[in-house]
Amino acid sequence: MTVKPPSLRGRIALALTMTAVVVGVAGYAFRDRIATGLGLFEPAQAEVAAPEPNEVKGITISVVPAKRREVVEKLPVTGTLVAREEVMVGPEIDGYQINEILVEEGDRVEMGQVLARLSRDMLETLLAQNTANAAKAQAAIAQQRAQLEQAQAQLIEANAAVERARTLIKTGATSQEVLDQRERAAKVAAAQVTAADEMVTAALAEADQIKANRDEIQVRLARTEIKAPLAGIVSSRSARIGAIVLSANSEPLFRIVKDGAIDLDAEVPESALPRVTPGLKVAVTPAGFDTPLEGTVRLVGAKVDPATRLARVAVALPDDARLRPGAYARGVIEIARHDGVALPQSAVQFAPEGAFVLVVEGDTVRRRPVTIGLKGDGYIEITDGVREGESVVARAAGFLRDGDRVSPVPLADAPAKGGV
Repeated sequence: MTVKPPSLRGRIALALTMTAVVVGVAGYAFRDRIATGLGLFEPAQAEVAAPEPNEVKGITISVVPAKRREVVEKLPVTGTLVAREEVMVGPEIDGYQINEILVEEGDRVEMGQVLARLSRDMLETLLAQNTANAAKAQAAIAQQRAQLEQAQAQLIEANAAVERARTLIKTGATSQEVLDQRERAAKVAAAQVTAADEMVTAALAEADQIKANRDEIQVRLARTEIKAPLAGIVSSRSARIGAIVLSANSEPLFRIVKDGAIDLDAEVPESALPRVTPGLKVAVTPAGFDTPLEGTVRLVGAKVDPATRLARVAVALPDDARLRPGAYARGVIEIARHDGVALPQSAVQFAPEGAFVLVVEGDTVRRRPVTIGLKGDGYIEITDGVREGESVVARAAGFLRDGDRVSPVPLADAPAKGGV
């Protein structure tokens, strides 16, 4: 069999194929030299030392130092402003019309100040009649006393006539009949004296009765002026011009907050009740106030509501014209204040056996039990277990364990992501 030599076109194609194979093999060799750090014409070494691995570091965590600070434990409460003592003012007489009202709600009044006036025309008429009756009674007394004096004079004269008759009868100058007549006249005169004396007594009694009636009328006249029984602020007014007042079973005409004293009537949970005592300071912010008022716990309730488990606490507030009973207010009771070593609340963990923190010693985490004190403003007082200046894991991560290696970073410099 005769083999024909390849044509020119075939020889060219074969040459191009061989060239591509050689270039590919050279390219792979060049890439290997570059990867191993050898120059293109440097001889290859039998063994190349592998690079040392990077040193293993612990996870980055945020830490805070235990510092001394003042810890204030506070108890937030809410409630309503109420009058500490509200006095109801009503009429003391019935059936009279209100003619004048002199105060409005919110006015501050003094003890004895007139709040309203009732009609007094009828009473003034009765007083005028009483004055006339009193004058008449005095005239009657004078008349009866004059009659008494006259009767007493007649009695004296009759007694003297009897004595003369008795003297004359001894000498025979008069008869027994004359003596008897004069003795009877003396007895009549004595009876007239007694009667006149009784008439004087009756006239005096009549005058006393008229005077008592006058006193009653004057009391009723005084009661037509409805006065404040004590100083304070008028909290409500139901009095209306022209209304007929009735003292029995009627709404009071005015309500007065004694001395203007306002309390915050708040409620606290029973768990905090043993620590709330009279005299504790309370920052109270009524609705609409920009700054709180400094109040004081005045009264702690004697019982706990079995349904809500809350107890009543009364907080005395300072005198402020802006306070209004019925307004909503919130308060913060300062239960206690201590100066000691403290940590953020996030740094303290709690377990069945008690509280503990994660202290960083060098680059190692150590779990340490602690005794806590007050809690307030995001901090917890550490009374035992941590010394001042020791570094503690700021945010107590649940996956850290005693003995773990970490890279501590102060909280202010801690990374935004990737840290604990």
